[in-house]
Amino acid sequence: MARYNGGVAAKKSQSSSNIHVVVGTDEGMVREQALKLWRDLTGGADEGFNHEVVEGNALKVDDVFRIVAELLQSLMTYSMFGGDKVVWLRNANFFGSDRTSDSESVLNEVISLTQQLEKGLPDGVALIISANKIDKRRAFWKFLEKNASVQVHDRIDMSQEGWEEQVAALVLDKSRAVGLQFESDALELFINLAGEATQQIVNELEKLHLYLGDRTVVTIDDVRVMVPLSREGVIFETGRALQAGNAARAIELINEQMEMGESAVAIIRASIIPTVRNLFMARIVLDLTKSSGRNYNEFQTAVNRLPADKKAWLPQKKSGDGVNIYPLFLSAAGAQSFSLENLEKIMHAAARADKMLVTTGLDDRMILHRLVTEIATLANPVRASRAR
Repeated sequence: MARYNGGVAAKKSQSSSNIHVVVGTDEGMVREQALKLWRDLTGGADEGFNHEVVEGNALKVDDVFRIVAELLQSLMTYSMFGGDKVVWLRNANFFGSDRTSDSESVLNEVISLTQQLEKGLPDGVALIISANKIDKRRAFWKFLEKNASVQVHDRIDMSQEGWEEQVAALVLDKSRAVGLQFESDALELFINLAGEATQQIVNELEKLHLYLGDRTVVTIDDVRVMVPLSREGVIFETGRALQAGNAARAIELINEQMEMGESAVAIIRASIIPTVRNLFMARIVLDLTKSSGRNYNEFQTAVNRLPADKKAWLPQKKSGDGVNIYPLFLSAAGAQSFSLENLEKIMHAAARADKMLVTTGLDDRMILHRLVTEIATLANPVRASRAR
């Protein structure tokens, strides 16, 4: 079975089965790979006479009965001009776990379909099934695992450590396909704006490609112009502005968030405090390792070489198998704009501001503006200007 992880698919099964399954939560990737499979199996030149597509989108229970009946009829009917035949059950949505899929009549219909498939397909007939959701606890999935060639394309889990690296690999793979290259800071911003869905990434890359014209290198300004800011993107951009000592940009973003109804407490705890904490820890790591902080592999090696007692207080992976290095690496360049002493002052200032937001009646916007200005003031002017 092939699984999709961060733009890299594992080796596909060498099954000679005439049943092919493409499933997963990454809808764009499922569509892309299923279409590629269809073209490979049909030769890409079918006009609807030899091969058949059965639309699998069921809006109600009765639709499932109609779809399954149409699928079975297609599988048992020879192609109009003889020869091999491919049937594609496209975008099936009744194999998951929802109100329609969980109804007893649909469950029984899927069991009936499984039993028919267990008998085998006619000679020369191949079946493609594409679906975004499939309940892996049920007999239908267990049958497919044993008897079909299966590809699984799930979205990258952004709640897990290392998601940025997986998305970066996916973005770089897709950007090469359209002849684009990213400057490092532009790539970081794009990752945090475009999200983890392959289709969304492809759409944003196509927009950038059209916008750039003859240019092939994407800058951070290009990303800011063409890729819309999500809530996560605003948080990331605010953090970047703070790291660069760019008070004006940070204040602009904070104002935009507050005008959209975001609370000051949410802003300081989601963006400012994590940024300050990572800057502080990255500064200490840089001082301990003498790393340049410019190359991820070099930075990772330097952190891993630290004695255990020096790494124990650094942010750990949820899996418990080491330091969560990537967020520190992203903060390393910005950390070089601050002295360790000034970062300690900034951490205390952030703690005071957080307490004031919760316990006093002072104007929230003024508290955040004052904190941002203090952070910018404590940045090294020369290094901060380079970071900007």
